[in-house]
Amino acid sequence: MDFNENKPIYKQIVDLCYARIISDVWHTDGRVPSIKELSVELAVNNRTVLKAFEELQSQGIIYPKRGLGYYVSADAPGLILEARRAEFFRDIIPDLRERMRLLGITLADIAPHLQQPQQLQSPDIK
Repeated sequence: MDFNENKPIYKQIVDLCYARIISDVWHTDGRVPSIKELSVELAVNNRTVLKAFEELQSQGIIYPKRGLGYYVSADAPGLILEARRAEFFRDIIPDLRERMRLLGITLADIAPHLQQPQQLQSPDIK
């Protein structure tokens, strides 16, 4: 995994776990890889994965079963969507608003782009 220098690695691991749960790679009430397994897969220190798992556990996304490892909670998908939405409104919207202001873009300018799926444009071949 390529890590972004602008965000702590454990937070990026949390994001990866979110993505695996939302995309159903890790199933509700299913076991997640162990701390050691994930640290080897991502080539990071065990303590970094432990910190990510502690964060996920504090959010109610995963839970431990004594002697068996960590499991995805039944509420995880909803909790993740709620967290992602909050992050969107807290982090993305203010930045977008500022960029729009600097570029002189209005809501009317972007509305058509939001209402229709982005279409790939092929270059004209002559």
